[in-house]
Amino acid sequence: MKFVVIGITDNPKPFFPSEVLEIIRQGKVFSGGKRHHEIVAPLLPKDAQWIDITVPLDNVFKQYNFQFSIFNSQLIIVFASGDPLFFGFANTLQREFPDAELQVFPTFNSLQMLAHRMMIPYQDMHVVSLTGRPWDKFDEALICGYPLIGCLTDKNKTPHDIRRRMQEYGYNNYVMTVGENLGNDSLERVCQYDGGIDYANPNCIILQQTEKKIRPFGIPDALFTLLEDREKMITKMPIRLLTLQALELRTKHVLWDIGACTGSVSIEARLQFPHLQIEAFEIRPECEAIIQENARRFGAPGINVHIGDFLNSQLPLRSRVPLATPSAFSTLNSQLPRPDAVFIGGHGGRLKEIMEKVLTVLAPGGVIVMNSVIAPKVTTDSHQLWDEACAALGLKQEPPTRIQLDNHHPITILKVKNDIYQP
Repeated sequence: MKFVVIGITDNPKPFFPSEVLEIIRQGKVFSGGKRHHEIVAPLLPKDAQWIDITVPLDNVFKQYNFQFSIFNSQLIIVFASGDPLFFGFANTLQREFPDAELQVFPTFNSLQMLAHRMMIPYQDMHVVSLTGRPWDKFDEALICGYPLIGCLTDKNKTPHDIRRRMQEYGYNNYVMTVGENLGNDSLERVCQYDGGIDYANPNCIILQQTEKKIRPFGIPDALFTLLEDREKMITKMPIRLLTLQALELRTKHVLWDIGACTGSVSIEARLQFPHLQIEAFEIRPECEAIIQENARRFGAPGINVHIGDFLNSQLPLRSRVPLATPSAFSTLNSQLPRPDAVFIGGHGGRLKEIMEKVLTVLAPGGVIVMNSVIAPKVTTDSHQLWDEACAALGLKQEPPTRIQLDNHHPITILKVKNDIYQP
């Protein structure tokens, strides 16, 4: 079983070296997108068989296996855009056919060609693909503030969609250049985005930063929109930062914020650790708009909000590897990634039940953190509830951290690791 993957541009008269032309002349089974077929059809043998690459890809893979097993084909020649190993189809073949022999003949990818047209050095360009992918890596690039971002688009995430998302979260500090039909001499077009036209497919974009966007290390509490102007319903900034430290987020992938309220912990985590996927749970419906407003204000896209009682959720799970949902605000029962860090910001007196449910899905080595405050008007001692829950569930606690801010009541940061439960 062997695949030869040949990279092409949108040039209607592609140039191939003699080695590639000979492979094409000797080939029998070919594959690629419909656009690729139109370009290379004059070069194919008269008896060539063509397999269209269309979604769902499972049907394409069945046809490949059919050729190998039934017709005993030894080789399938695949045409793909640009460099097939650059967010390309060769990566897919390696994953689906790990035992197959693979040979690749690349050409310039679209972002390389656009950088050439713009005459800009691109060795430091941060590249993101939105082709059939969610927003998470693009959001991460914006938050990190890379000076030069190259982005592969598709029909569902167009230059217009990308600009709207940037504006929604306050990222107006980039100039966008769009490249259409790159490599096609008669259709190619390169221009700065002006919002006034629809751009031809295929296209890609390069974002050039005009100024740095300030990303604070600790957001002042007074800048958040609060729940009914209740100042105490927010984790104070120094406590937030200590909480993020306790959650060990630099090495984690997925954070669940249970009892998110204003979203202060989720937003702080998103800005300090942009690689995270964050799922925020809150029982009060009015908090969804508050979290959304705060996320936009501080430039923190990609926080998924779930409204409803956490204990009533079904928690259907997918892989622990973070794959953000396309919508920034999703329903409680949407498919969720397995967490490896959980912050419990509110429990409504049902802490043991919440921790028990979390432990059924928490990844091995994952952590649970909660902040406990001792105050005269607090009817339920959350530290006592924590101790009782840990004892009942057989959890060994980490040494707590106790801190007092100004005249506020002392706060204890509590933590356990999932060393027992193996979901």
